[in-house]
Amino acid sequence: MKTCANLTMLFTELPFLERFGAAKSAGFDAVEVLFPYDVAVPDMLDMLGRNGLPLALINCPPPNYTGGERGFAAVVGARFQQDFIRAARYAKALGAQHLHIMAGAAEGAAARACFVENLRWAAAEAPHQSLTIEPINCDDMPGYFLSDFDEGKAIVQEVGAPNLRLQFDAYHAQKITGDVLGTWAKVRDVVAHVQVGQTPDRTAPDQGEIDYDALFARLKKDGYKGWISGEYTPADRTEMSLDWIK
Repeated sequence: MKTCANLTMLFTELPFLERFGAAKSAGFDAVEVLFPYDVAVPDMLDMLGRNGLPLALINCPPPNYTGGERGFAAVVGARFQQDFIRAARYAKALGAQHLHIMAGAAEGAAARACFVENLRWAAAEAPHQSLTIEPINCDDMPGYFLSDFDEGKAIVQEVGAPNLRLQFDAYHAQKITGDVLGTWAKVRDVVAHVQVGQTPDRTAPDQGEIDYDALFARLKKDGYKGWISGEYTPADRTEMSLDWIK
């Protein structure tokens, strides 16, 4: 397993720039940061380089500080292209392997067409950047357009870009389908990045609804080569929640 720490959610007992060293000391192989846009690029590059950690993923678009929706690639009339260019610039500067494009809250055929069009444009605009889309359950993000794994796979295939793949979050898969292993089996051929957290409360991937021993064994059996990122909220200090990476 190539393990990755989501520094937006893990090691939050430390100042942000100290989390890189903590992740390295804990045995992680990479890190991801959901929204790094408030941090100076040279400072993040320094921490990544000093600790020998690649940056696995960041999110697009940058956060909306006026309280608007997070993401709008499927929202007709939104300013997707302008913000994508900014996010892609950050991803390139930081060496982020994946850039997750968030769909936003929308519904219907027009939203789907908008999403596909924006994804095709983004894939052509940044042909050397790996892009992902992620089904997110509507309990956590009500109205989120992409809340179905079959639809996520269908959209990836319809866009048909070699640099667009699916992001598989086991927490969301369990919340949406109740069958993590079955969902993985259906979409694994288009998955580029895996995230883990336990249901129902997005805690550490130990005891709970999801059998993570079985999932990790299945990922290994199926030859998954990408990152497995811990994206969850520890109940106590992060170090006490890391048995899963061993």
